[in-house]
Amino acid sequence: MASSTANWAKAQISHPLSSSSSTVDLGFFPTSISWMKRQPNKTSLTRTNNINIIHSALHSTSVLHFPKQPYQNPIIPREDTTVNVKPKTHHQPQWNLFQKAAAVALDLAESALVSRECQHPLPKTADPRVQIAGNFAPVPEQPVRQSLPINGTIPSCINGIYLRNGANPLFEPVAGHHLFDGDGMVHAVSIDNGNASYACRFTETQRLLQEKELGRPVFPKAIGELHGHSGIARLLLFYARGLFGLVDHKQGTGIANAGLVYFNNRLLAMSEDDLPYHVRITSSGDLETVGRCNFDDQLKSTMIAHPKIDPFSKELFALSYDVVRKPYLKYFRFLPDGRKSPDVEIPLSVPTMMHDFAITENFVVIPDQQVVFKLQEMITGGSPVIYDKDKKSRFGFLSKNASDSKDIIWVESPDTFCFHLWNAWEEPESDEVVVIGSCMTPPDSIFNECDESLKSVLSEIRLNLKTGESTRRPIISESEQVNLEAGMVNRNRLGRKTRYAYLAIAEPWPKVSGFAKVDLFTGEVKKYIYGDRRYGGEPFFLPRDDNCESAEDDGYILSFVHDEKTWKSDLQIVNAMNLQLEASIKLPSRVPYGFHGTFIDAKALVNQA
Repeated sequence: MASSTANWAKAQISHPLSSSSSTVDLGFFPTSISWMKRQPNKTSLTRTNNINIIHSALHSTSVLHFPKQPYQNPIIPREDTTVNVKPKTHHQPQWNLFQKAAAVALDLAESALVSRECQHPLPKTADPRVQIAGNFAPVPEQPVRQSLPINGTIPSCINGIYLRNGANPLFEPVAGHHLFDGDGMVHAVSIDNGNASYACRFTETQRLLQEKELGRPVFPKAIGELHGHSGIARLLLFYARGLFGLVDHKQGTGIANAGLVYFNNRLLAMSEDDLPYHVRITSSGDLETVGRCNFDDQLKSTMIAHPKIDPFSKELFALSYDVVRKPYLKYFRFLPDGRKSPDVEIPLSVPTMMHDFAITENFVVIPDQQVVFKLQEMITGGSPVIYDKDKKSRFGFLSKNASDSKDIIWVESPDTFCFHLWNAWEEPESDEVVVIGSCMTPPDSIFNECDESLKSVLSEIRLNLKTGESTRRPIISESEQVNLEAGMVNRNRLGRKTRYAYLAIAEPWPKVSGFAKVDLFTGEVKKYIYGDRRYGGEPFFLPRDDNCESAEDDGYILSFVHDEKTWKSDLQIVNAMNLQLEASIKLPSRVPYGFHGTFIDAKALVNQA
């Protein structure tokens, strides 16, 4: 099979926005965009709840056309740094004759498989021309760019580095590809006394390094490729390559593209299919991958992409799930100094898709929901990730300090599926735990194509630990209902009762047209809309300080925003109390729509490992 080159970013993107034909820099080298004549969208300005809201017509995702010719990856030098990171060298694999023959045979088998797959249309959830079109398309790495232009004034209390993770495939997909399948890339904006710099780098996972060396993708894509008989064939091809020593899957197969957390003086990039990866921030604001982080050989399994740090104890809590063998789920925690607790096995009858969970002051809240892994479905031509309508959704409550699961309390919550949980807290006077999450229907719509439109409803779920009863209600009135996905509460109050949540307005799905500040007690919604074909991602709430006695909404919202008219990106800083824009940092290159982020204060970086 013809090999791809190290980066396939020379893309032709049909972009129906302008009346002239021109070439625009998307961060690829070179890039051509075809512009077709279109009337400008009309925009109106209204005022609701004393907040300006911009309403604009929204257009559908553009179509990505892959190049026919190979593309040479640009060489972007890293800046000099005094940080001692072991250099990564890349060279052509040194195979013996037997391995070379095996490689040729397996490549031929894969070519035949791809040829067969191309005879059938891909579902939208696995079609790269849908999944990574427009500003979901990848960009190359960028070295540090200093002294970025700024409109407005960055608040003086913001000093440190904002980082956001996302999927950014290094190679052109050869078959099915889901947005979640892309290699992890971290985008970083450093802020120092009102000045800003930017860089973006791949997290150099073992998977990415091996594929770089081979010059093409060889690791199976968990969502885009592993479905039906062709998915089984891909798994067999992959493990055959491992058997002949052509790839090494024992050092992890993860992509580290979802979550970020700063814990024990380390920045960790995570996806739930592997150990986290330690990424070091240099003095210039650049990023260097140190490697897989097993916490001094304490962590033996994968770790969920959304671990939780208790703002008072400073402990980190995490889960690990397995889709093949029991125990399907394990719980563990780390003390602030990095010491790990023993694993606690959570009894589950089937492996459950568990992207997120929650903590309270005393409990870990475990969602055992109806989206499950059934690998046997591939034998009959289906997806291994399915919605099981016969399974009962429930939440488990386990003491944070538990050494086993014998005292776990399960409370059923029928037909509840939350991809993300924003917070949870205890209300002892009623023996209830309150869980705040976005309930998604259809539950498996992210993974499997369906005719029904996706809805993500911000909900309050009350679970009584004494009676086993539960209730669920939408927080926002039906007249104001919008899809809310990706966001957070004030992290200084995680696990305690909070009034406000800051959530992405995921419309038109999967784009984000703005964010909402939601009063969880009254249901009042205040919106900040980017407007005029501008879209963003997760709104990150940064408290003004770490003082838990401050007003809960005293802080700022940080979010990357992309303008689909000019194809430029910026970082917006919005006052969380009044939703007024404080500053906009103009970025030197396009930032694709991505996933989750974090902020590390300059004082915390002083002790970085």
